[in-house]
Amino acid sequence: MYNTAKPPTGKYAVGVDLGGTKTEAILLDENYNILKRIRTKTPSHDYNKIVSTITSLIAEVAPNPSKVEKIGVCTPGTAYIHADGDKEVIRNSNTQSLQNMPLHHDLQRRLNTKIVMENDANCFALAEAVLGAGAGFQTVFGVIMGTGVGGGIVIDGRIHRGRTGISGEWGHHTLHIEGNHCYCGRRGCVETYISGPALEHRWEELTGQRCSMQEILSGRESLFYENNDEVSDDGRSSKSSDCRGSDNDNDGRSSDCRGRSNDGRGRSNDNINKSSIDPAGQYSIEPPGTPDNARIWRDEWFENLGYGLANVVDILDPDAIVLGGGLSNIGMLYDLGIKSVREKIFSDMASDIPILRNRLGDSAGVIGACLL
Repeated sequence: MYNTAKPPTGKYAVGVDLGGTKTEAILLDENYNILKRIRTKTPSHDYNKIVSTITSLIAEVAPNPSKVEKIGVCTPGTAYIHADGDKEVIRNSNTQSLQNMPLHHDLQRRLNTKIVMENDANCFALAEAVLGAGAGFQTVFGVIMGTGVGGGIVIDGRIHRGRTGISGEWGHHTLHIEGNHCYCGRRGCVETYISGPALEHRWEELTGQRCSMQEILSGRESLFYENNDEVSDDGRSSKSSDCRGSDNDNDGRSSDCRGRSNDGRGRSNDNINKSSIDPAGQYSIEPPGTPDNARIWRDEWFENLGYGLANVVDILDPDAIVLGGGLSNIGMLYDLGIKSVREKIFSDMASDIPILRNRLGDSAGVIGACLL
């Protein structure tokens, strides 16, 4: 339950969050209570099955359409532009089967009713600005960091889309000239350095270990922290925070990273660190990745995050930033990560900007769809 201030009207809103791996639908009442929730796997490689999945979920979550006042759908994709005729198509989506497809038109035709559609990062930002961590702030920048990197701008409780709908897309700001290749066709995008897959790839380059973000972070606190590393402002140590680094599961990987030896045959690089001896005089076995490489990985991550978000602050000067997506669960973001951002902001007056953990969790997108 998020708010009980409104008188009952008997009208409901349906929200759908189309994600890369799961699609979720909820039924929300006028007081923002979630009355029903359904989740299913997204058939991400088949556009027609995506349309069928969304329409089926809406019918299941709201069997009485006469009581539904609004249907909102949030989708991956940064803009909707007019193609030939009166159809809108999705552009700039990391779900490739949606590219240049008239999803809005096709859903309305199948449902025989009006729907509202919006970018997923904008839905996240709207929900957090109205009901979550950003409530009470005039200008809120919502950040998505997970499989991809995106953002949304909310001013006075309304989404700011810009002229063509790409406002807030800091994930495709150029961070490094001639840098990593991005699916968008350009190079050096923020997303190619600080998304979950990008960080996993960089870890493998540095250590020879193919790991998920969860595997990289679990049990390796001593590799990432030095004695002089700071804890967050509220005194919580990031070492004890949840280290789930992706909004997806870990693709069925075991809890152990898969090693890659010098001959490339996948043999484990786990080794005995002979410089670390326990009181009993036995050698200790450390997790994959040496302290030096682990800290290089960490420092690169936060250096790139710092420049990326500092650029946003310098341009937008928001009242608050709310972090979301799977990577937002990582505690280091809220001390070492925030410190890096604040060090790179142009004005000392802006460097105290609140950078906040989201409150609505992975429900923010689907709740935002209901608020459209």
